[in-house]
Amino acid sequence: MHAIYQDMTDNNIIYGIRPVMEAIESGKTIDKVLIQKGLKGDLFRELFFNIRQHKIPFQYVPAERLNKFTRGNHQGIIAFISSIEYDDIYNIVPGLYEQGKTPLILILDKITDVRNIGAIARSAECAGVDAIVLPLKGGAQLNEDAVKSSAGALHKIPICRHSNLVEVIQFLKNSGIQVVGVTEKAEHYHFENDFTQPLCLIMGNEYEGIAREYLQECNDAVKIPMVGTIASLNVSVATGIVLFEVVKQRHFHK
Repeated sequence: MHAIYQDMTDNNIIYGIRPVMEAIESGKTIDKVLIQKGLKGDLFRELFFNIRQHKIPFQYVPAERLNKFTRGNHQGIIAFISSIEYDDIYNIVPGLYEQGKTPLILILDKITDVRNIGAIARSAECAGVDAIVLPLKGGAQLNEDAVKSSAGALHKIPICRHSNLVEVIQFLKNSGIQVVGVTEKAEHYHFENDFTQPLCLIMGNEYEGIAREYLQECNDAVKIPMVGTIASLNVSVATGIVLFEVVKQRHFHK
């Protein structure tokens, strides 16, 4: 067995073709793999097959970018090991119903700032969110900075990553969960909705909001009232506002 080489400055990085291959085969959760452009060879093809088979996000980059992460012999491959163990939303939802709970799920559509992810997770844990769902590609890496920003909440809430969020949304709806998008394009306010039923909230990313294909699948959409001149709230603040409307309705309006 070869050693799994890790950069001394970042415990979340593994580099080298065989070490990354062994990390995958040993079941480590990998957020993303950076591959040097033009990389070839039989061993790389074997590694790339494993990357695709395990549906690990990857990106082709110039060698200069890889060199910024480690001074070691990376052989054109760097993998980012996740600080989070991921769950499967398809397994979580039936369990919530079996426990007699009213599900509260949060989908984050490609939130790119790790501090926003952390702040959202912290609010979500305080609000009793049962699971957070993220896209497999396009969002922030859930590294130690995200965990610290969440005050540890990312280790307390089930975190799920799925490659097809449309299918996830359809599964949630078929499971009796109302899927509501939070967007300034909505016609009515968040506090006008009944949040006491099984619920999934979708929050869009910091720049483009919720993707059209997800909004089209939503049962409803809500917005937060604004009276100032700035057009939008930080996504973590917006998430907290809507989540604690859920808390108010579920726990203080009985």
